[in-house]
Amino acid sequence: MPTYNNLPKPSEFFKGNLYNKLVEDLQLAGMAKRTVYGYVRAIRKLADFHRRSPDKLTERHVRQYLLHQIVDLEVAAGTQSVLLSGIKFFYRTTCPKNWKVLEQTKLNYACALPEVITQSQVFEMIDAARTFRLKCFIWVTYTLGLRISEAIELQVGDIDGQRMVVHVHRGKGAKDRYIPLPDSTLKVLRKLWRTHRNPKFLFPAEGRDHQDGSRSRTPMSISTVQGAIKQITNELNFGKKVSTHTLRHSYATHLHEAGVSLRAIQKYLGHKSLQTTLIYLHLSQKGEADSRQIINELFRGRNAAK
Repeated sequence: MPTYNNLPKPSEFFKGNLYNKLVEDLQLAGMAKRTVYGYVRAIRKLADFHRRSPDKLTERHVRQYLLHQIVDLEVAAGTQSVLLSGIKFFYRTTCPKNWKVLEQTKLNYACALPEVITQSQVFEMIDAARTFRLKCFIWVTYTLGLRISEAIELQVGDIDGQRMVVHVHRGKGAKDRYIPLPDSTLKVLRKLWRTHRNPKFLFPAEGRDHQDGSRSRTPMSISTVQGAIKQITNELNFGKKVSTHTLRHSYATHLHEAGVSLRAIQKYLGHKSLQTTLIYLHLSQKGEADSRQIINELFRGRNAAK
């Protein structure tokens, strides 16, 4: 039976054997932990919306829910994607149904660029964090460009202080990669570890009394971090939607603006295709400023038009 660590909690209408079967099916399909979390959450929300177990729902119920999310609430394209993919997986694998709605529902992806924040704004987030652990989490996630699940599951053995690299081997798609380890981040991680001395996890679950960090066998939960980051960004109100993943986008953009090659950034982020990394060309201010200078020089003319 799967554990509930870093998974959405079961609800009144989605629990027990059916909940466990979906988790197991996702794990057998080789889904990343973040994907497992998102798909399970999608089915829990569907069940809670109709207030009945998802194996008792009809095609009409699913159709109503999708219309409510996509048309009435106008949820973001990324949220729609996870929602629809989770529902399709459940009704194709865990509870097979031959429903037309699963085939006909398509998403219109808006070509919106991801949000980025400045390093000064990262520091504002750190200053607003109420615990030392969360302050460390923000800095580590930003300076290593990690996904939230990768940051949460960082282990002591992943940090190589001699070679100054971090070994990420629980990333998306089960792809290993090495990331340069800044001196400041190593110092932060060492200071953090001394606060709990857990033999395995750098961000262990602390328990209800916040005293179980040294003995914990699991990392802290994704929902805990997401809730804390959301509270911070709501208080700071940067005028844009900022999440933990914004730190990763900002890392890549800041590297590019500092002159790091896109190939290197692709490697550090763990992108399979360079095409995915090319989005940071559009986010960078440096390239645009350089091009304006080049254009002015190139089309200078003969002392301008006389």
